[in-house]
Amino acid sequence: MEALDNILNRVSSRELSLPHPSPEEMTTAYKAALRAPDHAWLRPSSFIEVKDDGLSKLSNIFEQYAISNPDIPETTAIKYKDAPYRAPMIIILVNTFKEHPKVPAIEQKLSTAAAAQNIMLALNAMGYGAIWRTGKLAFNPFVAKALGLNKSQEILGFLYIGTNTGKNKKVPDIEIDNFVTNL
Repeated sequence: MEALDNILNRVSSRELSLPHPSPEEMTTAYKAALRAPDHAWLRPSSFIEVKDDGLSKLSNIFEQYAISNPDIPETTAIKYKDAPYRAPMIIILVNTFKEHPKVPAIEQKLSTAAAAQNIMLALNAMGYGAIWRTGKLAFNPFVAKALGLNKSQEILGFLYIGTNTGKNKKVPDIEIDNFVTNL
């Protein structure tokens, strides 16, 4: 796939199934991720790969979070428990803040966000689909602690990955003048 076509035509995949990328393909995706801009080479990005039995473990963490929070309705708790099974593989995006006089926390988070985009573009080029999900399960100290993260680490989202089995959304035409101004 040509690089620009890959970027211009990537869309989020809502229906994902097996197969998921092989270990070798994921090595390539992680190498792409670690080419993201990274001021001072702090390497704030890391990834937790979830597949096979790991999906059940993640489901259990999400269920325990719901049980621990009496404000969560039962229907939402079931949705949380079922969430990991929407794809055969999930990559949990972890940002580790590293104290640095010239690199604020937001810049380190942006580096991890760029790494996530690079993973999605690499997988798209290999023929796989992905969707980046966030929400209450991502920005959540309970889930972070259950995953063994420390206080300097946070989850920036979940990349659900697999083979796209649904229809791709049509990539809309974008009127660039609506988004670009000249100074």
